[in-house]
Amino acid sequence: MNILPKHVVVIPDGNRRWAKALGKEIWEGHFQGAKNTERIIEHAKKLNIQYLSFWGSSEDNLAKRPLAEKKALLDIYLKNFTRLIKGEEVFRDRVRVSIVGKWREQFPAPLVALLDRCIEETKMHDQYYLNFFLAYNGDQEMLSAIGRIAEQYDKASSITEKTIKENLWTKDLPSVDLLIRTGGEPHLSAGFMMWDMANAQLFFSEKNYPDFGPDDFKGAIEEYSKRSRRLGE
Repeated sequence: MNILPKHVVVIPDGNRRWAKALGKEIWEGHFQGAKNTERIIEHAKKLNIQYLSFWGSSEDNLAKRPLAEKKALLDIYLKNFTRLIKGEEVFRDRVRVSIVGKWREQFPAPLVALLDRCIEETKMHDQYYLNFFLAYNGDQEMLSAIGRIAEQYDKASSITEKTIKENLWTKDLPSVDLLIRTGGEPHLSAGFMMWDMANAQLFFSEKNYPDFGPDDFKGAIEEYSKRSRRLGE
């Protein structure tokens, strides 16, 4: 592949539909989705994708879904982030973990402490950047940035693109090159990284996320490498 995306985002849609289609409990779909995420992370490193992001949950996911499903999802986060920080891969491959969203306000204290540990123990890593969006809505990110900017500037003429980027929750992440959404419903949700999606390429898969494996991920990257990005030219 001649042209690799620097920053790939995965919206892992379809866990619930996968479980329902197989007559399984909803939490089993989320569990299989989490296992699939681990496989994709390792494959992305083999492909030398420097920045890889996953949207784990929006605020609505946590507020509106049944309590049992929410509890199962939080338990999955706890188990998988524990495995992540106790494993050797994140240190061997110098993977920096970042977590974006209102998770500190939404999650129970033990999970918040674990996520803070993941961030703290990998903050000096500089080879790969693994980002999770938890309790995240892009429209809330923009509102937060606008509020901070309004406190700093009296004149609109003083505000630049750099000003906006510096006040986003995602200020340390590059613009999105490729967004992959699984689940067969080709749309965007809740303004995901709306500022940094301006020139992103989109890839929609009919497969539900637990069935979207490393080979499918590689196929999306290969398709991206064949596309022409004119950027207004």
